[in-house]
Amino acid sequence: MPAPHWSPHLSLRRFGVASVQETAVFRSRYLRERPGVMAGRLLLRACATTLRSNVALRPLYRSMASGGGIPTDEEQATGLERRIIMGFKEGKDPYSVRVPKSYSATKEDPQIVPCTGNKRLVGCLCEEDNTAIVWFWLHDGPSQRCPSCGAYYKLVHNELPH
Repeated sequence: MPAPHWSPHLSLRRFGVASVQETAVFRSRYLRERPGVMAGRLLLRACATTLRSNVALRPLYRSMASGGGIPTDEEQATGLERRIIMGFKEGKDPYSVRVPKSYSATKEDPQIVPCTGNKRLVGCLCEEDNTAIVWFWLHDGPSQRCPSCGAYYKLVHNELPH
């Protein structure tokens, strides 16, 4: 009876099904009949054995963190993002990232306008559904009124964290 055609894929499919003795007899008979392919088949067998053992030993997932689990935002952040996170820990908003607090815009509770200089151009939408913006300069000192609606604004110095 002639030996069935052997291929590396057939061998990998039969892994775990055929006994070791049957596989050894089949391979030795096949290699005796075709001596020119012996070296290639032995190399293929060694690679398949190594592949099977490596796949069995390797975990199915790979940890991206080095030993300590998943890093937190503070551990992973760099540059500008790190400055913002450190500013938040100190209770500051260094780059005005947070939503501004709403003020009543009265003389006692004016809208706070941060600035690094001594004056700033401010735009006021006097009414909620207004489409025209009223622009005016806000100078350092006491709170100032919008010339159109009367809302109060106050300039506050704000230093950048550089």
